Amino acid sequence: MMRRQRGRLIRLRRGAMQGYESKEALIAEIRKTAGLFAAEFDDVAEADADSTVEGVDRTPREMLAYQLGWMGLLRGWDADELAGKDVAMPAPGCKWNQMGVLYQGFYDEHRAEPFEHLKRSFEDDVDALVQWVDGFSDEELFEPGARTRVHRQASMQRRCSPRWPAPWP
Repeated sequence: MMRRQRGRLIRLRRGAMQGYESKEALIAEIRKTAGLFAAEFDDVAEADADSTVEGVDRTPREMLAYQLGWMGLLRGWDADELAGKDVAMPAPGCKWNQMGVLYQGFYDEHRAEPFEHLKRSFEDDVDALVQWVDGFSDEELFEPGARTRVHRQASMQRRCSPRWPAPWP
């Protein structure tokens, strides 16, 4: 369910989800939150990357792998959609009630990586995510269905352009 609040579009689901005034505000929040998250691992040595602490259910390596996995899925869904493919959500061969299997795949994918490399990968993926978000207009980001409409219009313009052959005889 969507609702407007002071010029912002917010999604309602068990309470109001955070709304953003603009793409720039969303990007600032992504950078801020990612920076705080990454700072949690500044003092974690490679020897401690696979250790748990009381009250936390994941190791530092698993936490980073989890974030990397979701960022990869998000960009993958977008790439598949733009390529006209069916988007497998949450991941090919995985259902929403099988998240433990998905997460284990994230952990396994990054298990052998040096912890410092994993931290740099997180920073690189956040930069890629921000660049991806920056490529959208505010309308595409915040208006339901706008991205699909814009993509369809651009696709039709390409197909109807004199430089591109028409898809019909």
